[in-house]
Amino acid sequence: MADVGEVLMSVLSTIRVPKSGDRVHKDECALSFASPESEGGLFVCMNTFLGFGSQYVNRHYARTGQRAYLHITRTRKPKSEDDSNSAAGHPPKKKPTRLAIGIEGGFDVDQDQYEEDIKVVILPDRQEVTADDLTTMTEVVKERVSRSMAGIMAADSVSHALQVQQWDGEVRQESKHAADLKQLDNGVKIPPSGWRCEVCDLQENIWMNLTDGKVLCGRRYFDGSGGNNHALLHFKETGYPLAVKLGTITPDGADVYSYDEDDMVLDTKLAEHLSHFGIDMMTMEKTERTMTELEIAVNQRVGEWEVIQESGTTLRPLSGPGLTGMKNLGNSCYLNSVMQVLFTVPDFEEKYVSNIDKIIDEAPSDPSQDFKTQVAKLGYGLLSGEYSKPAPDPGDENGASEARGDQIGIAPRMFKALVGRGHPEFSTNRQQDAQEFLLHFINMVERNCRSGPNPSEAFRFLVEEKIVCEQSQKAKYTQRVDYIVQLPVPMDQATNTEELQEAERRREMGDTSSTVRAQIPFTSCMAALTEPEVLTDFWSSAVQAKTTATKTMRFASFPDYLVIQIKKFTFGLDWVPKKLGRLCHLQSDFFRTVSPVCESKKTPV
Repeated sequence: MADVGEVLMSVLSTIRVPKSGDRVHKDECALSFASPESEGGLFVCMNTFLGFGSQYVNRHYARTGQRAYLHITRTRKPKSEDDSNSAAGHPPKKKPTRLAIGIEGGFDVDQDQYEEDIKVVILPDRQEVTADDLTTMTEVVKERVSRSMAGIMAADSVSHALQVQQWDGEVRQESKHAADLKQLDNGVKIPPSGWRCEVCDLQENIWMNLTDGKVLCGRRYFDGSGGNNHALLHFKETGYPLAVKLGTITPDGADVYSYDEDDMVLDTKLAEHLSHFGIDMMTMEKTERTMTELEIAVNQRVGEWEVIQESGTTLRPLSGPGLTGMKNLGNSCYLNSVMQVLFTVPDFEEKYVSNIDKIIDEAPSDPSQDFKTQVAKLGYGLLSGEYSKPAPDPGDENGASEARGDQIGIAPRMFKALVGRGHPEFSTNRQQDAQEFLLHFINMVERNCRSGPNPSEAFRFLVEEKIVCEQSQKAKYTQRVDYIVQLPVPMDQATNTEELQEAERRREMGDTSSTVRAQIPFTSCMAALTEPEVLTDFWSSAVQAKTTATKTMRFASFPDYLVIQIKKFTFGLDWVPKKLGRLCHLQSDFFRTVSPVCESKKTPV
């Protein structure tokens, strides 16, 4: 085997230092869901900065001739070591200043729990070069390779850059009240700790109004926690706009909310405003999570491997092919649910998973930007079982490191970035509608399947509309392609009318202890779908005038797999949207009939 210094010299011209604008993939393989935490680690090409798992790095070398890779491996530290770090007087982590994850100024998601090892690996013989080895080499080799290694490790990975774009889009603006906020000279002085709401004695989520020094609890959250809205009610009574969350005050700042601006804001005179009520900002320590931390914690918690226990039920963790979980990236539940369903359809499995080797062989030089490759990668990740294995034995010493969950699962960062790129909604961190994403994804499949089998045809059907002019009795037929049936819910067809009337009577008397849902037969929904619609202002070409017409619809063709969207929202008499999903329950032998088929992963409904 050649001397490693000579080998490095021979590939030196291919080793680059990342520049601004270079996309560095150091968290995820372009062709699989391997990462630095995976067995074998991640190999980052030191020329293209694409990452590859141990399974695919040789394939990339064979296709491109690139030989130098930065090998990154991360292993979880033993728990005792983490505990000793905190006990050894290490400084506390800084308060997040950006709504971002895992980057400078952002929210640290347990990076400190890992040990990282990096070295240069030269293919095909996988000769290894450590930082210590570089000290013995020529200045030219040492300088170029060291700068490349440092540049790759210092660069924001593509996945982190995406999170910055999605989470860091909302920058807090200076409040319009900050410069000349009115503060009352009422003699109020606030102690440095021990705060409680002046109305209900709550001791958490406590805010101080910066005008009069009233100490009150915050808003009640959707799950009933948080507070009792007393700070908000105080604003409505007084109009005093700014409040500070007392437990978040540090020398660096605090959470300040503006009620009339309805947003978190910056108070450039916060130290002065706090001092008015006897609070020395420079001596304060944070005792509660900031609103940024709370928001990210909620989204991170949704993405962690927490099992939701149904009432009275202990859920049994599953693993194996077709049973792979997808990590929630903060708002990706809509994407995860759609893709899990699509890859139960044989057409998608045959198009992408069965042909994954061919797809990867034909992938362009940057597979992270190729639609077909990323769909195949996701499908294989879901169906192969490679990322869904039984949890370690709790008694196994190594099992303790898997405390986060029962399976590795996959995080579809690269896929989400690709399918959402350029879209005004799916490229953001906002919650989205699964039905809209399904149609968006089907549209992308259609565009990328101009030749060869198109798996989205499994959902395609023709709808025929018939419009009959009442005056001439002449009919006009039109057809359109559709992929989803939007099913109305006729609430007046409920089969438990008496029970609903009794529940309404109890509600009027103030009894809200139980919820009664309308029982709607599925056949009534189908009947409502095909019920004739009267058009009162219809232009008839037959009589050359406006007249009345009736419109009916029917299926001109039927798909292999029927996707149904229940139209859950309607408008009440006050034009306020109401969600029917909370008010009704569909009764259907149809759903019971297809249930066994759904379980065998052949017919998603």
